[in-house]
Amino acid sequence: MSPSTSTHVLQLDIQGTPQAWITVEQAAIHLARDSVAWVDGAGPLRRLLGGFNARKGRQSVMEVFPIMALNGASRINLFDVAPSLSRLKLFRRDRCICAYCGDRFAESVLQCEHIVPASRGGAMSWMNLVTACPGCNATKANRTPEEARMPLLYLPYVPSRFEDFLLQGRHIRADVHEWLASRLPKGSRLN
Repeated sequence: MSPSTSTHVLQLDIQGTPQAWITVEQAAIHLARDSVAWVDGAGPLRRLLGGFNARKGRQSVMEVFPIMALNGASRINLFDVAPSLSRLKLFRRDRCICAYCGDRFAESVLQCEHIVPASRGGAMSWMNLVTACPGCNATKANRTPEEARMPLLYLPYVPSRFEDFLLQGRHIRADVHEWLASRLPKGSRLN
């Protein structure tokens, strides 16, 4: 997506922890309230024009950058909050690779596979789910990988806060993507 059509701003806390995707309008409100600590990005996402100053004869201009950190402390420590789980985020975490055969598939073909089957108390969680192709998922069936003699080719993990913002699949400007990617944990599959 080109910079001129990107419509969301990455909102951070003052320490640089991602908080939310906000609209340009919400970002403008933060700028108007003077609650922005710092901004980042290759350049403004949008320039908003306001009214004219009668005395100076100049029009007011507000530049909204694609990354915006707000003053003040976060109400909760978001590093303690597990990212929400979805099929697409799981497939993207696992790079669309089946955990059993190692082949890459289209997202539309893949399935969420419980390592410990749900029928045997396996949780619907980041640590108990991997990506699987339909063939491997059917072969493993209602067994553990050990019982099915199908060892995992990679281990599941809970994505970091930075990974979660990339996994959401939004159209992200290159500079924002680069900013998030530079903060990924060392062993991240998204590197």
